[in-house]
Amino acid sequence: MQTDRKQKTSLPSFSPEQKALALALALPNAQPDGVDWEAGAVTAGGGVVATIQALRKSRGPNKKPVKTQVAVRLDADVLSAFKAGGPGWQTRMNAALKDWLIARR
Repeated sequence: MQTDRKQKTSLPSFSPEQKALALALALPNAQPDGVDWEAGAVTAGGGVVATIQALRKSRGPNKKPVKTQVAVRLDADVLSAFKAGGPGWQTRMNAALKDWLIARR
């Protein structure tokens, strides 16, 4: 026999006492409002959105650029040789070009 009622698929909810006990066990320093204020961080005002935007903008533009950004096409073997030396390959490539300029003068 079919029924028009939908079967209940969720478990019964916890009692307030069970919730309080679980909270007390999980957060021993928690206040009655359920928030552990000792683990909080002080942020600039304006809410969560303003805080996230401030964190994203923490690094500003370079005020005194020493180098100029360019796009260069290099042979694959040249690039792989510099990258094979590990991190800092761009600095090593810059030094190699400086050495070439000095030798050419």
